[in-house]
Amino acid sequence: MSTNSKTPNQNEEVDLSTLFKLIGAAFYRLINFFTSIFKNVFLTFVWIIFLIKKHIIVLFSALVLGYLIGFFIPKFSAPKFDSSVEIVQNYPSGQNLYNLVKYYNNLVKQKDFETLGQALELDAETTSKISCFDITPLISGNENLIVFNEFLLEIDTLASPKIEYNEFVENIEDYSYKYQKITIQSSLNTSFKPVFSKILNSIISNSYFMSEQKKDITELTKIKEALESSLVKSDSLKNTYKRVLEQELISNNASENGIIFEGSSKTKITREYELYLSDLELERELVETNRAILDKQYIIEIISNKQDSGVTSDSKEILGFELPLSLFLAFILFLLTSATLLALEFLRFIERYRPQTTNP
Repeated sequence: MSTNSKTPNQNEEVDLSTLFKLIGAAFYRLINFFTSIFKNVFLTFVWIIFLIKKHIIVLFSALVLGYLIGFFIPKFSAPKFDSSVEIVQNYPSGQNLYNLVKYYNNLVKQKDFETLGQALELDAETTSKISCFDITPLISGNENLIVFNEFLLEIDTLASPKIEYNEFVENIEDYSYKYQKITIQSSLNTSFKPVFSKILNSIISNSYFMSEQKKDITELTKIKEALESSLVKSDSLKNTYKRVLEQELISNNASENGIIFEGSSKTKITREYELYLSDLELERELVETNRAILDKQYIIEIISNKQDSGVTSDSKEILGFELPLSLFLAFILFLLTSATLLALEFLRFIERYRPQTTNP
């Protein structure tokens, strides 16, 4: 009896001992894994430090050379002048506008200044001084939200899959934004205001947008007339209600007379307040309709006064930071030199540890 009772305890002790050994071995392997990673990272860091120390003269020379190149390029090159205009699109004309700017840029790259001059009604000398056209959206967090909300209103949210805001912002096209900035870069210090007008007129004169504008204004005008008619009828209803109240006061029989609005059993004060809210809502809709009519009168509007030329900045953006051209080129040349040295060291490492062929 005593022998049988001790056997299960011994088995349990063996099982627990094995379990603790497995857990200890797992922790040991995990610690070794992280230790090896830290060791390799540290050795890599030390190797890079020694590599920089070994080629410090070459890397420093690359920094100085890049800085000097960036410093002297603006000194010996012709200055560039930017002329820009900011616009607002009341119709979805962005894709047409971007295609037009792309077409003008292709003419500049092909040096077809004759065709470009005819399109923009410019003389050959002025046209030949243009170096590029550019168009960029004026983006803000609020603008992204407006575009996203308009997109949700246009689609059937029940039938389409759920679209996240961040996913939408990443995939939205630049021409979809309402506010845009058009820039002309030239070596000639002059205002390109007539050129901007010509570019915008090419979009405004589009038959499709003109037809859509006519239909929208007609529709909005009818809505305005309906709202004005509703306000007149509301005033007539208020006058009728006022006369009924006067008759109630005269006859002292307000409980038998009065106007009962459908779906409402409130007091006379509440009825008057409902009439007031109804008029207020109609007036608000009328104001919004008038504003929409004013907006639809212009397919594209100019909202800035920056058509005059200004000297182009030589700064470049890298990793979200604006750097002068000298520092930008110094940084780029330093990175290229470092990458070249790393590649050479890697090739030497492979050559050093290449398996030696043995002669039979």
